[in-house]
Amino acid sequence: MLEIQKKLTNTFYMILSLPATAMGFALSIQIAVLSWILNSQYGLDIHEIGIVWAAGPLAGIFGQVIVGLISDKVWFWGGRRRPFILIGGTLAALMLIALPNIGAINDLLGVGSIMAVAIVVALTLDMAINISFNPTRSVIADVTPDGVPRTKGYTWMQTISGFWGVMAYALGAIFGNYFLIYLGALIVLAFSVVPLFFIKESKELTEDTEETVVTEKKSKVTQWSELLKLYFAHGFSWIGVQTMFVYIIAYIQQKLNPANETETGQIIAISFLVLNAVGFILPAFVLEPITEKIGRVKTHLTCVAIMAVGYFGIVLIGKTSLLLYFFMAVCGVGWAAIVSLPFAIMSEKVDESRMGFFMGIFNLSVVIPQLIVSLVLGYFILEAQDKNLIFIISGTTLTLSAILWIFVKESKSTIVENT
Repeated sequence: MLEIQKKLTNTFYMILSLPATAMGFALSIQIAVLSWILNSQYGLDIHEIGIVWAAGPLAGIFGQVIVGLISDKVWFWGGRRRPFILIGGTLAALMLIALPNIGAINDLLGVGSIMAVAIVVALTLDMAINISFNPTRSVIADVTPDGVPRTKGYTWMQTISGFWGVMAYALGAIFGNYFLIYLGALIVLAFSVVPLFFIKESKELTEDTEETVVTEKKSKVTQWSELLKLYFAHGFSWIGVQTMFVYIIAYIQQKLNPANETETGQIIAISFLVLNAVGFILPAFVLEPITEKIGRVKTHLTCVAIMAVGYFGIVLIGKTSLLLYFFMAVCGVGWAAIVSLPFAIMSEKVDESRMGFFMGIFNLSVVIPQLIVSLVLGYFILEAQDKNLIFIISGTTLTLSAILWIFVKESKSTIVENT
């Protein structure tokens, strides 16, 4: 074990964050370009795009739970999480390259259906991301102790991942989406492979030895009632977030009247750039200190409520690109919390020897809402004359999420550390 891991230095936290960053970067590219490519290059309508997006959540339902369960029990290639990170990262990079070549793949294989090929590529990309996302998050819990160090691990994860998410949208806005895709594939591969040379996993998740940095890894009884509250609260957040990700293109086309598809792509890229800029700055530098004062749960529900305000702001006055960017910055406060704090909150309510499994179950509170957005809400948004419905749905579900978070109890270990 390297000294940086024994001492839990900031350098180690940065390195530990890179595998999750690779998957987040791949997801950012997918968010930035998938709807744009399907609409502008292949002519799919909003409802068809929603069906393609549904492939990912379907992959997540099975991928994260199964991989999480398996990764808790196996050991090969020098690790428990390492093999799945390597496989998933490599496959994700290949599928990113496939995204702008869906038409060529269709012609080569003689499938005769752009939509079918798009679904297969999206499904494989999301399966690759889901194969890796669970282990990249689980390994953080594996090598950090409960409490502040665990929170620090996940807030650093979002800070590093969010920074590169911003870079994804910046590259797309400045150099175009195709440049982003091909460079992104290289970054995803590098961030999946290189960090594994600096992270040592322990074979036994619950044992105390001089070789492991965690000195209090004792099995805990899983708090199922608290987990269910957390899952429902988190799920409503993701209905709102996914509605924005998938259908913002329809809002922009109706309300902002861009001159062409290129300008539409740029507005999407800048919007998500602003969202992620706030999202990566806040977790380690703002949210973590606040959690030490008032706790994770109160911090999180406050941020989610602020995100709801941002969505309703878009509905009321977000009629120019500049106003859209402003309110996306407001929404970034909630985004910063959603992709960092729930992991730390959840990890202290479960048996740590089964962390991969519970990370997979936790992912259901993300992918089931994604399916609802793609398979149910897409029809209503397509039929709606006023695309403000997109952000009305987002604002309402984020408000419900904030209310549900009120009923989630703060972990005792966190309360003790913060007093």
